[in-house]
Amino acid sequence: MGGEGSMMASNQSLKDNRAQLKRKGKGGLEGSYAGIELKEFPKASEEQLLEIKERIQRENKRNRSKQIILLITFITLILLIFLNL
Repeated sequence: MGGEGSMMASNQSLKDNRAQLKRKGKGGLEGSYAGIELKEFPKASEEQLLEIKERIQRENKRNRSKQIILLITFITLILLIFLNL
């Protein structure tokens, strides 16, 4: 009967995948974390948070404007190339 080899290969592939899933769960982190000391990070004041927020917004605005300029330049170049042909 035709197709027996491909059916056997798909069955073997499914068996291999199932076996890999069973092994995947065993390799995670193990042990007790009772003796771990957590790091203390400094607290940011409201002014610092506002400065960070404004700086990130300025950077995002600058990046967005660069992307728009590049997009317009790219579209213009493509139009010039196709209109000259």
